[in-house]
Amino acid sequence: MTPTFQAFCRQLPYQFQDKGLLDQALTHRSASSKHNERLEFLGDSLLGQVIAAQLYHRFPDASEGELSRMRSSLVRERTLAEIATELNLGDVLNLGSGELKSGGFRRASILADALEAIFGAVYLDGGFDCCEQLILSLYRERLEALPEGGTDKDPKTTLQEWLQGKRLPLPVYDLLATFGEAHAQTFHVRCTLESGETAEGRGSSRRKAEQQAARKILDILKVEP
Repeated sequence: MTPTFQAFCRQLPYQFQDKGLLDQALTHRSASSKHNERLEFLGDSLLGQVIAAQLYHRFPDASEGELSRMRSSLVRERTLAEIATELNLGDVLNLGSGELKSGGFRRASILADALEAIFGAVYLDGGFDCCEQLILSLYRERLEALPEGGTDKDPKTTLQEWLQGKRLPLPVYDLLATFGEAHAQTFHVRCTLESGETAEGRGSSRRKAEQQAARKILDILKVEP
């Protein structure tokens, strides 16, 4: 295994017994006939089941519509691609030459599908409980960041929807620095709008730092979270 692949396996909160399942989960259809689409189909269903159950228990007073909206925001392609990027999943994807040249390792759809394929592979390798633990581990911060009651939007979502409503470009989040040991890091992030407004945030994860920066931008724009 390459050092990059070894690093990916170390940070993935699951150790495969059958490494062939992981290899298949990371293989795009452009690279081999033994690709990850069937695993992605399985993983998509498992993800929806685990997240739905978590939301049901976390928000006993939420309506069916509210639960559906929360689930949709958590299992959508963009969220999956964000998690995959945090894992540096793109660095270990097996892509065909055409996809490599076109930057497929950064494409949200390919990253999201590969992550779902990993969920499916973990289920086949270790069973449902292992798959559930992996999903909950990767989604822990996002689940904890849901507002009490689950009905309000987080600052990043509010800012994005406000900009989209005005047909303005989405914000850009840049990682400025990372401090501390691996187990207790602090992330320093800047949020920039095309109109020139900027704000910085810090947090124990990049996502938390981005949320803080987005909240500051909302204050500048005088938009209620």
